[in-house]
Amino acid sequence: MPAPPLALTQGDPAGIGPELALLAWREREQRALPAFACITDIDHLAQTAQRLGLDVPLISCGWDAVNRSFAKALPVIAHGHAVTAMPGQPDPASAAGTIGSITSAVAAVRQGQASAVVTNPIAKSVLYAAGFAHPGHTEFLAHLAADGGAAPHPVMMLWCEDLAVVPVTIHIPLRSVPDALTQELIVETGRIVAGELSRRFGIASPRIAVSGLNPHAGEGGALGREDDEVVAPAIARLRALGIEARGPYPADTMFHARARAGYDVALAMYHDQALIPIKTIAFDEGVNVTLGLPFIRTSPDHGTAFDIAGQGIARPDSLCAALRLAARMAAQHAQAAA
Repeated sequence: MPAPPLALTQGDPAGIGPELALLAWREREQRALPAFACITDIDHLAQTAQRLGLDVPLISCGWDAVNRSFAKALPVIAHGHAVTAMPGQPDPASAAGTIGSITSAVAAVRQGQASAVVTNPIAKSVLYAAGFAHPGHTEFLAHLAADGGAAPHPVMMLWCEDLAVVPVTIHIPLRSVPDALTQELIVETGRIVAGELSRRFGIASPRIAVSGLNPHAGEGGALGREDDEVVAPAIARLRALGIEARGPYPADTMFHARARAGYDVALAMYHDQALIPIKTIAFDEGVNVTLGLPFIRTSPDHGTAFDIAGQGIARPDSLCAALRLAARMAAQHAQAAA
């Protein structure tokens, strides 16, 4: 039996998500893409294809028909909301469809109809204007995973073939990082990362390199006490759990090729410390992976790109990488569970 297809969300329909879905399907063979269905308004997707001159046949179907339809047409699963947004013109009226697409994707995976969720980019400001109550995309996914109970702790990992990085603190001001950085947060993040790399990436004993917070990892306290008093004890606690974590290492020497060969994932202390190296190495092919959820979720490592939407210049590289990685993780997870 073939694996269940992937569930691709529409993202913000005024951004590049719709055209990326069309481009990905058109290049499905040369990019060796797994079967996927786009959860959106088929009329809006057809208008996008016509506007861009993309000869992509669409088929409205249910999940049971996606695999057998994928070779000849892009399967579309309806989310029940008409989409009227124009390229580059974000519209809160489209928020219901954006949210409905995400909700439907998660439901399909949890019901076994799809094997993983792949999310196109959203614009939080557009959703906020429509009354969206969650801080962001990932928090909403964690809410859906909770089923009314305690929400899981999601961890953001940026991945490419040459590097995987995890920021321990994410979207907070730099001046807030030292206060937010605790032993407990580092240990919980490392524990989730190690478990997910084993279960969904097939790495039996993941090697985790942990960066310092300060320049030169604090230089023995001369450049800050956090590395000695927070980061190092957290690494010791991870090692006591049987996790191969090492550091803290100076971040400026962690990401060259020889250093990368010594670990499977790097834990960085804040957003830019993690994202600058991977976006330098793989700006177009990076994938955003959410760890710690009860389902697999990947996403392109870029935003809605309203400024180029509808111009026919968007590149589907990151989305294609996200689709391939989601299928790879789902296959590994199924093998581990067998």
